[in-house]
Amino acid sequence: MKFSIGGSLKLAFRPWVEGLENIPAEGPAILASNHLSFSDSFFLPAVLDRKVTFIAKAEYFTSPGIKGKLTAAFFKGVGQLPVDRSGARGAGEAAIKSGIEVIERGELFGIYPEGTRSPDGRLYRGKPGGLARVALATGAPVIPVAMIDTEKIQPPGKVIPKLMRPGIRIGKPLDFSRYHGMEHDRFILRSVTDEVMYEIMKLSGQEYVDVYATAAKRQIADAEKAAKEAEKAAKAVKEAAAAQDAQDAKDSKDSKDAKDSKDAGTTDTGTTERDGAH
Repeated sequence: MKFSIGGSLKLAFRPWVEGLENIPAEGPAILASNHLSFSDSFFLPAVLDRKVTFIAKAEYFTSPGIKGKLTAAFFKGVGQLPVDRSGARGAGEAAIKSGIEVIERGELFGIYPEGTRSPDGRLYRGKPGGLARVALATGAPVIPVAMIDTEKIQPPGKVIPKLMRPGIRIGKPLDFSRYHGMEHDRFILRSVTDEVMYEIMKLSGQEYVDVYATAAKRQIADAEKAAKEAEKAAKAVKEAAAAQDAQDAKDSKDSKDAKDSKDAGTTDTGTTERDGAH
């Protein structure tokens, strides 16, 4: 199934790729990539001859019905590995364990150090847990990868992708064997992760932001919420002003009508008195 999906993707989107020679023909390696789109996990395996296993949330494999079964079959076909992400710490440990198992089988393990998709196309700070711990526990080389323009093909929330050519740049393997067995040293984990992110930045050309993407997403969501509330408040003020203007206009009209009626009554009385005098 991987080859049929990969062939279809290459035929439809014609992705360009640089640095394929940096992928080992055999043996384990960790592919550490930036994350711009849901489709990243499909385009990278599509250009490689070897299978790449990525982590995917378990819900993709357990949804009920025909659609759920088709989704599960698709994700299995492209090398996705289900991980229960209920509980942040439990999810992280499960991902690390799964990654180590993939490496110990001598395969390629794909991971996104940012932990989630970039909310705005910039490159965010890598999380030191998964990538560095798998690398230091196994001694496997880390190969930096940059996905190019995939966010333009399928932005978050879009179901139907836009037909255009994405790009993939694959960097030279990074050797962290000097830190082997130090996967519980948080300073080493941070150093390894930052080195990998720096290489990804050079490959991708993205602007680097030294905060976690999850925090940036919260900030963006909070800003959007505040903007919507401000817009709602402004609309309410505008509607209240319009209602007040309408009421003022009505009051003015009622006052004018009352005055005109009074004036008309005074005129009629005066006319009647003059007629009676004759």
